[in-house]
Amino acid sequence: MRLMTVGLLVTLALGLLVAPPASDAQPPIKVHRIGRLSAFSTDDANSFLFLEAFRQGLRELGYVEGQNLVLEARWAERNPARFP
Repeated sequence: MRLMTVGLLVTLALGLLVAPPASDAQPPIKVHRIGRLSAFSTDDANSFLFLEAFRQGLRELGYVEGQNLVLEARWAERNPARFP
């Protein structure tokens, strides 16, 4: 009986030593969400170039779409009624 109690205590002590502490867990990555609303259509060259330049600037600052950034672009297709 005494041997079983000692074995149980040793197992518990080793389990506590081997288990990683909760403070070692990495905090969740914050995902930034940016929305862009354009009055023009998707085939407008200037609107497309602006969006690509914006994405490039974000990449240079360390933002990666799908990892720490979500960029949602919408176009009103030259129809003001689509803005809401």
